[in-house]
Amino acid sequence: MVTAELNRHPTVKWAQSSDKLFITIDLPDAQDVKLKLEPEGKFFFSATTGAEKIPYEVDIDLYDKVDVNESKASIGLRNICYLVKKAENRWWSRLLKQEGKPPVFLKVDWDKWVDEDEEEPENKLGSDTDFGDFDFSNLNMGGGQGFDADASGKDDEIDDDSDTEEEPSAGGEPDAEDSHGVETGGKPDARA
Repeated sequence: MVTAELNRHPTVKWAQSSDKLFITIDLPDAQDVKLKLEPEGKFFFSATTGAEKIPYEVDIDLYDKVDVNESKASIGLRNICYLVKKAENRWWSRLLKQEGKPPVFLKVDWDKWVDEDEEEPENKLGSDTDFGDFDFSNLNMGGGQGFDADASGKDDEIDDDSDTEEEPSAGGEPDAEDSHGVETGGKPDARA
């Protein structure tokens, strides 16, 4: 049996915002970590792990140019995180310059992912304005039809799939989220 020294690829997770890339390399106990990031988007990572010093490597061409001086790296016990600043503040259609199916070791980091259309409303005032912890139940908005779903009895007919989260809070008062079907963030309740 011939044993050739092959560089393995660690799992690489990525996410983006309009101005940054988040690249996380899952490689516990990485040693001899080397990173090379070039303005044209060339990203090279190498490290070893374990007592046998097994080599791992990632060598990819990012979709577009990056700002090397504003990019940062953090080496942890379980992974290596890179915050890569894009040269231009715009969404990339993919991570890699090459088209086609990405390598199998490359995965989307759903924990950090933000959709392009979800990022923009935070900077604009409008119907998606975040009211934080503002309690609308303290406002005397009148007893008009539709303001109090519990009083009309219609809420019980519509929501047959109620779960324990929709029960009144420990204080006996219904939460603003539960009685109005709107999350604290001002967006429609996804549970309905």
